[in-house]
Amino acid sequence: MANGGVSSKPDGYAGDITVQEAWQMLENNPNALLIDVRTNAEWAYVGLPDLSSLGKRVEPISWVLFPDMSPNVNFVNELEACQSDKDAPMIFLCRSGVRSIAAAKSATMAGYHNSYNILEGFEGNTDADGHRGTTGGWKAANLRWVQS
Repeated sequence: MANGGVSSKPDGYAGDITVQEAWQMLENNPNALLIDVRTNAEWAYVGLPDLSSLGKRVEPISWVLFPDMSPNVNFVNELEACQSDKDAPMIFLCRSGVRSIAAAKSATMAGYHNSYNILEGFEGNTDADGHRGTTGGWKAANLRWVQS
């Protein structure tokens, strides 16, 4: 970002960050946690961030459930099961940065006041051909990821 850090605080969560800022936060803060809020189908067929070089792993917690895309009513409970430290940075990732905003707001309401949204998400916006993964996002930034 132009100011070299987290964007100004939007309503309901700590802020929006780039994928590079997310990686730096994960690298520099041992308590920082990356939560991928996409669906199990997206994790299986599109891929997941790979944090193994940082000695960490991504926490997959769906915001909505595949295939009917119903809300995950257990989202906060699943979040609390993987992180009890409510002061730890919580970094939320989805496909393009929309579901992750809702997840960051929900986490903030649950007491996680350092909840961030990753701008552009895992796949970013669509390119001129209508494809994701080439312009913006985790994949296009050439950050590590794996696919099953």
